[in-house]
Amino acid sequence: MSPHLVRASASAALIMIAQPALAAEAYVFDPAHSNIHFEWSHFGFSTSSAEFEEFSGTLMLEENEIPASEVSVTIDMSSVDSGFETFNDDLTDRVEWFNVEQYPQAVFESTGIVQVGDGRYEVTGELTLKDVTREVVLDTTINRIAEHPVSKARTIGFDATTTVSRTAFDMGRYAPAIGDEVTIRISAEMQRRSDL
Repeated sequence: MSPHLVRASASAALIMIAQPALAAEAYVFDPAHSNIHFEWSHFGFSTSSAEFEEFSGTLMLEENEIPASEVSVTIDMSSVDSGFETFNDDLTDRVEWFNVEQYPQAVFESTGIVQVGDGRYEVTGELTLKDVTREVVLDTTINRIAEHPVSKARTIGFDATTTVSRTAFDMGRYAPAIGDEVTIRISAEMQRRSDL
C-alpha cells in the first residue's frame, strides 16, 4: 500500500472516530393511544382493575442503540378511574391509599435498559409513590418503530408490565386478603416531539 493511500485511510478513520454519535431524540406520549392500567386480586374471587387517565413523560430514544435510551413518566394520581366513583374517591382521598392531597404524583425514572430478546428489553428504574422509592423492572416489548401512517410522526409502540408490592409503598390496607401484588400494564405509542 502506498504511503499516500495509508495516510488517506488513516485520515478517513480519524474523521469517523471524531464524528459524534447520533443524539437521542425526544418522544412524548400520544394520549389517545396510551394507557396505564393496574390490577390486583380481590379476595381471590376476581381480578379488579383501574387505570390512570392523566400522565406525561419523555423517552429519549437512541433508536440504533435502545439500551442507551432513557425514559421518565409522571402520573397524576387523582386521575385514577376504576369505573366506580365511590371507589375512585376512596383511592384518591384515603391516607391508606393514594392520599393525593399530600402525594399528587407518582414518578418513574429509568436507570438502565438491557436487551433480553428480539425486541424485548428489561427497563429498570426507580418508582416513587407517596415519597417511597423502590426499584422496579418493566418487562418491555417494542412492537414497532416507524412513521405513523396517519400523523406521519416517527412513532414507537410498546407494551410493558411489572409487579409491585403495595405494602412496600405504604398502601397495604387489607393485605393480604386483598392482594398485595399489583400488576401494572402499560401499552403506549410515543411520537417524536420534533414531528408534532
